[in-house]
Amino acid sequence: IIIGFLTYPASKHHVRVNYLPWYDIVLMVVGAACFFYFALNAMTLVRLSTRIETVHVIIGVVGILILMELCRRCVGLPILCVAGVLIVYAFINQLSYAGAVNGATLYDALKTIIYKLFYTTSGVIGTPINVCYTYIVLFIIFGAFLERTGIANFFISFANRLAGWSSGGPAKVAVISSALCGMVSGSSVGNTVTTGSFTIPMMKKTGYKPEFAGAVEAAASTGGQIMPPIMGAAAFLMAEYMKLPYAQVAVKAILPALLYFTGIFIAVHLEAKKLGLKGVPREELPAWRLLVRDCYLIIPLILLVWLVSSGSKSHSAAYSILAAIAVGFVNFFLQGKRGEGDTQPMTTGKALGNAGKRSFFSAVESLEAGSRGAITVAVACSMAGIIAGCITVTGLASILINAIVQLAGNATIVGLVLTMLCCIVLGMGVPTTANYCIMASTCAPILIQLGFPLVAAHFFVFYFGIVADITPPVALAAYAGSAIAKSDPMKTGINATKLAIAAFIVPYIFAYSPALLFENISGWWEVAQICISALLGIFAIAASLNGFLYKKIHPVLRIVLVIGGLGMMIPGTLTDAVGLVLVAAVIAYQKISAKKHGGPVVTA
Repeated sequence: IIIGFLTYPASKHHVRVNYLPWYDIVLMVVGAACFFYFALNAMTLVRLSTRIETVHVIIGVVGILILMELCRRCVGLPILCVAGVLIVYAFINQLSYAGAVNGATLYDALKTIIYKLFYTTSGVIGTPINVCYTYIVLFIIFGAFLERTGIANFFISFANRLAGWSSGGPAKVAVISSALCGMVSGSSVGNTVTTGSFTIPMMKKTGYKPEFAGAVEAAASTGGQIMPPIMGAAAFLMAEYMKLPYAQVAVKAILPALLYFTGIFIAVHLEAKKLGLKGVPREELPAWRLLVRDCYLIIPLILLVWLVSSGSKSHSAAYSILAAIAVGFVNFFLQGKRGEGDTQPMTTGKALGNAGKRSFFSAVESLEAGSRGAITVAVACSMAGIIAGCITVTGLASILINAIVQLAGNATIVGLVLTMLCCIVLGMGVPTTANYCIMASTCAPILIQLGFPLVAAHFFVFYFGIVADITPPVALAAYAGSAIAKSDPMKTGINATKLAIAAFIVPYIFAYSPALLFENISGWWEVAQICISALLGIFAIAASLNGFLYKKIHPVLRIVLVIGGLGMMIPGTLTDAVGLVLVAAVIAYQKISAKKHGGPVVTA
């Protein structure tokens, strides 16, 4: 709270350098005092339980309200609206229940809710905050140090070398670089702004429409949150909630993430072919020898994955931060030797001294960036704790589960669709970590009740919570992309949703075929069959949405492609065979027709 009010002003329109308004000082001191009071008198308050006194109720109310004001400043209104509505619902629920049973008053209901939300571990200081201060903050600081080593530029250069030369290369560069950067940054909006400032102008220059360029970056950056090994720090939360080792969570996430990015890659390729776009000339691309020279930049990331897979997560992050500092120092020293970004004479002593200074200031900047990121995540996690606490107090999860289970009956697909809608609504505008906490406590139990495996249920709700960032009307990542691309926000959001169609389909595949998550596997061929059929299905649906394959696709054939694609995604050999026949027939017809009419025959 102290750092939050020192960092985030009440309004960005009234900011003055080195000036803190009196009301911010009051809020900061009073808000911090409320939590300090709880910390210093914790055992007394625990013994009092719901018999807390009026002064304790006032302290709890003030503490929660000031925390919500900080949330408004640094996270945004969407998560605050969800928390606010649930607090009101909890108050009404508690009042009606307690009043009916014991004749309780308005004050009694308030006292019970404040005790649950402020003075127990099922409210503000709940599982999300616990995981946040134990693991997530360290990984945010690690991500900040890693960014200062220049790894983002390395990822972009690597993606350029890999795909920049192909049709519509810059868009493919955006997909690859955003996948690599997004898993470290932990924020779909932050990643869109960071890598998008480079990739979006490049895509527009190549010939993509502004709304498509913004959508590509938004969809790819959002996908970074589902990309192992880090998954925007949600992997650590998932391991905690599912009681699985972190390494298992990262492995299970691999195939769905690859299918997601392959779907975007295919859509981008087809759009490039439709518009007749070219790639970047090979002579303008970074040389492989330069990339090999700089590959030491990924050492901290490799070290992190190895350490986390074999030991303590918190110690792993600490050692990886030290490795990132060392790599940053080496990078600054080598840049100084090469004369990159340095005007000093290139004698070894001066280069070394300058590298030391730059490394020191970069380390300070990294700590600052990590602290700023930690404020946002911690406040979001505290709101997620409040939301989870309200759900626990009211029994809303049970009500929601019973309602959806009754509506679905034996049709589990109906249950999946209703759960998907709940996830998208609850996940709008909520940061990744808090997003998953909310989904794990509200929506995952619904699918478990419907009979889906634990891992599939948690991955399903996580995916649909994440895609809320590119689903209109509150598509924050798409709006961030549209701001850079100078395009219409709603059109950008719709394009991003079309590009990320795989994210709306893949969860249904692993819900019915957990083998995609390496669950209940009878043999490697089962995983191979699911992957190949899903990939072909995603290709068919992407082609249908784009409306172009070898030439413009007739509307009827687009419908056939969708049917064939969905058929290959439905588990079962028969549906795979029927879907394959339909898709192959359309592709063959398209190719023959394009040749016959002298149209542009392109290789997909």
